[in-house]
Amino acid sequence: MEGAQAGSPRPRMLRVALTGGIATGKSYVAKRLVALGIPVIDADSLAHGVMAARTQATAAILARFGAHVAAPDGSIDRTKLGPIVFTDAAARRDLEAIVHPAVYRAIATAIDAFESGGVERIVVVDIPLLFETSTAERFDYVIVTACEPATQVRRLLARGLSEEAAGQRISAQIPVNDKAARADFVIRTDGSYTETDAQVDTVVEQLRSGCGRLRPPPR
Repeated sequence: MEGAQAGSPRPRMLRVALTGGIATGKSYVAKRLVALGIPVIDADSLAHGVMAARTQATAAILARFGAHVAAPDGSIDRTKLGPIVFTDAAARRDLEAIVHPAVYRAIATAIDAFESGGVERIVVVDIPLLFETSTAERFDYVIVTACEPATQVRRLLARGLSEEAAGQRISAQIPVNDKAARADFVIRTDGSYTETDAQVDTVVEQLRSGCGRLRPPPR
């Protein structure tokens, strides 16, 4: 009988990173991918777990930033930590050095779980700071969500941030256009939801049609 023999290893999943600037519609695109049957691993959710009570990362964060950034349950209170790291580049780098290695270990574990038991041959990892952490080359393809900076600010104001806080968060990241220039796929989210959905659908079709054919080596 033709086909894979029993016990033969499953083919490697196509690993796709989803990134973009803050408030560029990345969460919406992730939800659309899930609706299309693509498993999505949310790095930010994993970071919440890393900064839960009694983890090694939480202990290191408290040692670096002080007990005042702890929530009553012993986890890290991101509303207290955020203003510190978004106004101090050195503090932000210290935090990233603590959190990111733990998050990437969790991502690898999640990918292994999908690879061993999933049907879909594509997995997407939603990583806000992909380029900032110089980890794009861990993935076969990169999708970037993009919109005009004015749209980012408007969306952040709608979330309750001040203009100053919105500017701090945007300036703490690589500019969206620079990220888009380094992407394999760019999804513009300035338009309607229908227009965004159409772009996501096209990207998924292209990924599925080329599943197993990896991009050329880094340019």
